Amino acid sequence: MNTIITPNLIAKEALMQLKNNMVMGGRVHKEYKNEFVSAAGGKSGGTVSIRKPVKFEASDGATRIPQDVSESTIDFSINKRKHVSWKFSTQDLTLSIEEYSKRYITPAAIALANIVDSDLCNLYKDIFMASGAAGTTPTTFTGFGGAAKTLNKHSVPVEDRSLVLDPESQLNAAALLVGLYNPSMVEGSVRNLKIGPLAGFDVFMDQNIKAHTAGTGANYAVDGASQTGSSILVKTGTGTLVVGDIITIAGVNGVNPVSRASTGELQKFTVTGAYAGGAGTISVYPPIITSGAYQTVSGSPADSAAIVLVASHTANMAFHKNAFGLVMCPIELPDGAAFKHRETHDDISIRVVKDYDIDSDEDIIRLDILYGVKTIYPELACRLLG
Repeated sequence: MNTIITPNLIAKEALMQLKNNMVMGGRVHKEYKNEFVSAAGGKSGGTVSIRKPVKFEASDGATRIPQDVSESTIDFSINKRKHVSWKFSTQDLTLSIEEYSKRYITPAAIALANIVDSDLCNLYKDIFMASGAAGTTPTTFTGFGGAAKTLNKHSVPVEDRSLVLDPESQLNAAALLVGLYNPSMVEGSVRNLKIGPLAGFDVFMDQNIKAHTAGTGANYAVDGASQTGSSILVKTGTGTLVVGDIITIAGVNGVNPVSRASTGELQKFTVTGAYAGGAGTISVYPPIITSGAYQTVSGSPADSAAIVLVASHTANMAFHKNAFGLVMCPIELPDGAAFKHRETHDDISIRVVKDYDIDSDEDIIRLDILYGVKTIYPELACRLLG
């Protein structure tokens, strides 16, 4: 005889399915929940400030050289509330949890997991580092490994790295690993849509990886030498730039954030504000900083230095776990509902509530999640262009 399905059973099953169906959500930092619970009380709209690490420079000699401490913070908000709701008969609650999950819970959890992953994948616009050729899907080990080389040149920790690919790139990566005839790799690439390790990454497929359509900007040039900061004055040129565009500036190389030595490659900048065209000011990240502990470039751009826009591309994402944050807060339980439960585990939380609709003479159930996503350290991530 089947057991009546309780809200506790539904919440536990929904949480498991939600975790199992998140790709990006399972690879990012999720440990800020306690700060938000105290700030928001389990309600939407809570915001906390997160401190970023302080950087220092090593000094020569025995004489002490004091350095100013510059602490920066970023605001992380819980501002996304999503739910799935459906109607059912009381008889459905007599199904086994496996049958009920297959019919209702799993499809609902997949929808919720998909929207969380989509929101995380959309953070690609904050990533300024890039590897590969825009418009060309990587096919070789060198192509996939280029993202690892870029992260290495910028001293990104080698542990907890992930590479999340669109379906086309994932197929090429799977074919590459099948050719190696490593049984454990082949099993993962063929059966689980999880590939790896490859070039130091745990590799996954996510259909939510975004295609970036670049602006139409062309022939822009720097207006005035020795510029620094988060904006660039430009002259001449035509066309638009959109948020998430990647640009380079002639003669401006990136630097290793630890040694401050030039990487030998042009620094890439992501455009942070839409630009309508013509002479004016383009907002970018990272800021142009030419010296000190927070140095980002080998030097300021020269007057009339050419600005080049990276073409439209698929924004596959190579990143260290701490590049992005996901916080899922427990949602308060309504006083008026008898059938309710909230389940939280491994910093993922979901709430189930069932009630009776007297107007339609039907039972209604809903699954809710409350969360926020944020790029915490964009310098720990790289787009693998496709």
